Amino acid sequence: MTGTVAEEIGRRLRAGLAPIRLEVVNESALHAGHAGDDGSGESHFRVLVESTAFTGASRVARQRMVNALLADLLAGRVHALALRCLAPGEDG
Repeated sequence: MTGTVAEEIGRRLRAGLAPIRLEVVNESALHAGHAGDDGSGESHFRVLVESTAFTGASRVARQRMVNALLADLLAGRVHALALRCLAPGEDG
């Protein structure tokens, strides 16, 4: 991995989902000193992703798609990931 964890999350989601809209927000500073804070400043993230890949998929299926693309990060570097996964035209 090169760059920040947020950049890597963005790269993987762009490659795997070709999103129309993608926002990756590092919220680690909000969790400093809490469980899962490893001191790196890159452990807690909020992601909004809008992709045609989500059309017709349930909320759980959409989150599983994202989790599969980020599996090794979720197993190590990322402690918390808040997801909002939308198909085109859905409110977000």
